Amino acid sequence: MKAILHDLRVSFLATLVLALVCCGLYPLVVFGAAQLLFPAKANGSLITDAAGVTRGSALLGQLFTGDKYFNSRPSAAGNGYDGTSSGGSNLGPTSQKLADSIKDRIADYRKRNGLKDTDAVPADAVTASGSGLDPHISPANAAWQIARVAKARNLKEEQVREMVRQYTDAPNLGFLGDPGVNVLRLNLALDQVK
Repeated sequence: MKAILHDLRVSFLATLVLALVCCGLYPLVVFGAAQLLFPAKANGSLITDAAGVTRGSALLGQLFTGDKYFNSRPSAAGNGYDGTSSGGSNLGPTSQKLADSIKDRIADYRKRNGLKDTDAVPADAVTASGSGLDPHISPANAAWQIARVAKARNLKEEQVREMVRQYTDAPNLGFLGDPGVNVLRLNLALDQVK
């Protein structure tokens, strides 16, 4: 009996010490280091406008409508760009539903941007990302939208093209992945142009 009580006491104390270290001390150290070394990233990479109002995160896509905005890529996350329902559509390459939705998106993209039926449409303009929350579009996708946005905002195409270049993120570490245009940052910057 004495041995059992000793083992229970040791088990209880070990559990208590591990809970304090793993559930208290370690998270506090990681939180403190993140706040000290990477405060913007640790707090969600939030983007605020000129008035100081938080408009979103540089890491999450948003739905933009209207001709004066660059459009994000389609989203399959919940009801569109729903962070609580992140995920793809899970439709495979043989899915008729996927084929039909892509066909409709291509027609809509061409109409919206004044393209000919023979103009190639970038894949990211008509397919959702794996998470459904991708904040970037390809430079090719942005290039097809420049004329529409410039016309709607009464700006010169070269001015809008330069802003697209300015808000194009390089591949990670300079070689991992592809360049991407951050749609939220670009649209907020365009809203600041007089």
